[in-house]
Amino acid sequence: MSDHDEILIALRRITRAIDLQSKRLVKATGLTAPQLVVIDTLHKGGELSPSAIARAVSLSQATITSILDRLTHAGLVERVKSEKDKRVVLARLTEKGLDASSNSPELLQAGFLRSFRKLQPWEQNMLIASLQRIAELMDAEDLDASPFLDTGEIGR
Repeated sequence: MSDHDEILIALRRITRAIDLQSKRLVKATGLTAPQLVVIDTLHKGGELSPSAIARAVSLSQATITSILDRLTHAGLVERVKSEKDKRVVLARLTEKGLDASSNSPELLQAGFLRSFRKLQPWEQNMLIASLQRIAELMDAEDLDASPFLDTGEIGR
């Protein structure tokens, strides 16, 4: 097997692991990984504006608004006017949202992060540099991507 085949196989395994975990999350919770990340962000941060959520999870405000719309429709999130500035609308978890946050399975990246943090700093840096280089080689360095693992469309 050639070296580039080994790289492609490793990338395919990573992609499959992300896809399988995403499907497990949806099956177990009815929620996607980005939705669960927004719920987790609200659980940790309390009432937050869409722009604050967008900054926290490195997604566009338009994407966060769409996710909040779906979570609101599902009864997991509610939108309320800020007490300090009535022009500002904040999102917060409902009781149902708090339950979903408390009972949701671990996201793939949480397990990954535990293992990654056990590596020596030089090995962490080597992995980061290698993956960034692979993204460059695949002409993917300019793709908009958030720091959580999910499958689906990625905008440019």
